[in-house]
Amino acid sequence: MVKIAALFILATSSMLLADTQTPTSFSGDFVIKVNYRYLLSKPEGYADSPDKKWPLVVFLHGSGESGTDLEQIKKHGPPKLLAAGQKFPAIIASLQCEPNNLWNPHGVQAVTEHLIKTLHVDPKRVYLTGISMGGFGTWETAFEHPDTYAAIAPICGGAGVRWLTAQRLKHLPCWIFHGDKDGAVPVENSQKIYDALKKIEAPVKLTIYPGVGHDSWTQTYANPEFWSWLFEQKKP
Repeated sequence: MVKIAALFILATSSMLLADTQTPTSFSGDFVIKVNYRYLLSKPEGYADSPDKKWPLVVFLHGSGESGTDLEQIKKHGPPKLLAAGQKFPAIIASLQCEPNNLWNPHGVQAVTEHLIKTLHVDPKRVYLTGISMGGFGTWETAFEHPDTYAAIAPICGGAGVRWLTAQRLKHLPCWIFHGDKDGAVPVENSQKIYDALKKIEAPVKLTIYPGVGHDSWTQTYANPEFWSWLFEQKKP
């Protein structure tokens, strides 16, 4: 944990690093047709270590960044940090949702599987996180495909009535984040699914930021403790 946190802090301290994200695309028919463009970032040392397997983080943005301009998704979350020059000891894929659409969990799963098959990914260390609409997409994808990810981190989202089938996520580590003054997505959305998962003794954590509105992602992704926790999770 200390080593991972130290790597993250060291990376954030550098002001000379460049944006390492490469525009990429993936399309296909997954219940509905999807055409996901995404930004792909590979960690330092990736090309020099062809036999090494790396963690994979899949990031889902909020509704305001949907569209066809990949620069839009650099406004928040991991793509914003990468654009500022931060480095992570992982492959990071930041997907973009098509205009006027919600996240398709089967499409997100398909991109994830594509990345696992075509890159040097450790299939036991694949993570999913998202904000707002992406938080909802994180829940939906996890419920549809609970065996793919080693951990999820939904931020200011919600699982709707999925809390009724919380048993599907009993073995999936999850850290939920929300602001208690969120006027866009009520904090009760996160509280309800947390309570359901806690009741069945799932490995779930909940952080509610006091006095914070909808933006509960900035301080989450800026926290080395979050990344340490995430990269420590591994499927048995």
